[in-house]
Amino acid sequence: MQKLVNFIKPYFKKPWFFKLAFNVSPMYRRSVGKVVKVSDDLHSVEIEIPINYKNRNYSGSIFGGSLFSATDPIMMIQLIQILGHNYVVWDKEATIRYKIPVREKVYALFEFKKREIEEIKTLVAQNKEVDLTKKINIQNKDSKVFAEVTKILYIADKKYYEEKNKKRRG
Repeated sequence: MQKLVNFIKPYFKKPWFFKLAFNVSPMYRRSVGKVVKVSDDLHSVEIEIPINYKNRNYSGSIFGGSLFSATDPIMMIQLIQILGHNYVVWDKEATIRYKIPVREKVYALFEFKKREIEEIKTLVAQNKEVDLTKKINIQNKDSKVFAEVTKILYIADKKYYEEKNKKRRG
């Protein structure tokens, strides 16, 4: 899959390709989430999660797993694309706190400020690896929060990560 992505990427603008890759991916489509906006620098990604027969639960609200799965892969892949090939990024931990049942279309915004990216690069240069904690709200267009997702991402210098893994296997 990565070879195909590398072959196709030069022919498309990065935000367009990011959006397309998520929205046609069978694994992401099953979440019912949809990437609706991507900034040119990939620092901002907005998704929408509609309510429909595929994700409606017994109570008539959006199944919590659908909310979680729609938000799960975005930030890791977003950060991989922003930081580039000299870094390793993994989802380390994720939690979701449901506040109220969702009975309407909701949205989540994943944002990284330029300053935040520079801080990450500085911390990785100093420590070789870091854990980054970010919170994302799942909310409607009126900013009413239905759930809060907390993600912990592991970020490391790629050479350091590869050496560390060699020692573990060693």
